Amino acid sequence: MKDIPENYKFLSSHEWARLEEDGIVTVGISDYAQDQLGDIVYLELPQTGSVVKQLDKMGEIESVKAVSDLFSPISGNVIESNSDLDDHPELVNEDPFGKGWLIRVTMRSANELDGLMTASEYQSYIEGL
Repeated sequence: MKDIPENYKFLSSHEWARLEEDGIVTVGISDYAQDQLGDIVYLELPQTGSVVKQLDKMGEIESVKAVSDLFSPISGNVIESNSDLDDHPELVNEDPFGKGWLIRVTMRSANELDGLMTASEYQSYIEGL
């Protein structure tokens, strides 16, 4: 397992949110999640311009093992989906905290990040699974 980056926040459903310097939030799934899913073959992500709501379904991720829902860690407007994943969904397996990011969102309320797990809280959470 890869180390969990300190500046990321997590949902119990294993999605992460990272606040960028420009106030945009990048969203992805954790190394633990991609490891549990196995080889990822397809992602259905929200379109640019769509609105996501915290804790609501925002898409699906399909692996050789299962199809799973993706949930948004924050509310806001989607300004970009990672188009590299269309042809290379394996980037989520290879680099879940980097090149395998899913979407970028303009956040509605910074307070939503406060309700998410910190990296150390998430580490404790997955160790208990």
